[in-house]
Amino acid sequence: MKIGQGYDRHRLAPDRDLILGGVKIDYHLGLDGHSDADVLLHAITDALLGAIGQGDIGELFPDTDPQYKGADSAKLLSVVVEKVRSAGYQIANIDCTIFAQKPKLVPHKPQIKSRVAQLLGINENFVNIKAKTGESRGAVGREEVIDAAATVLLT
Repeated sequence: MKIGQGYDRHRLAPDRDLILGGVKIDYHLGLDGHSDADVLLHAITDALLGAIGQGDIGELFPDTDPQYKGADSAKLLSVVVEKVRSAGYQIANIDCTIFAQKPKLVPHKPQIKSRVAQLLGINENFVNIKAKTGESRGAVGREEVIDAAATVLLT
């Protein structure tokens, strides 16, 4: 068995789509980044890379490389899922937390869970998505950023 953890943070910005876990969420702000800035998929990608000891998302898909400008994080994740499989592992389960003051994510959690399961090629029963606010404190609470964390078990 292998365990990996990942974490990511992106600033909220106008004129950007808000994409979390591969799901576009209707909101007046989106996440700023070189790619589509899907903070949850970035955390999952880092967790998988960490579990197999192959660095992090910034090493594999550097923001200095123009080919990743505006990249779909789901496509980047698919490359890493294939690396996990090529290394001889299967994803047993994943536990994720999204930290966002707004928008409220409870209505979106089932769709995010389904999409993450699909992207990882695992049953939804092995995916957990949690949402937490910043309790109006810190960068999350001031609606400046959205953070995400993920822990994955590989067998």
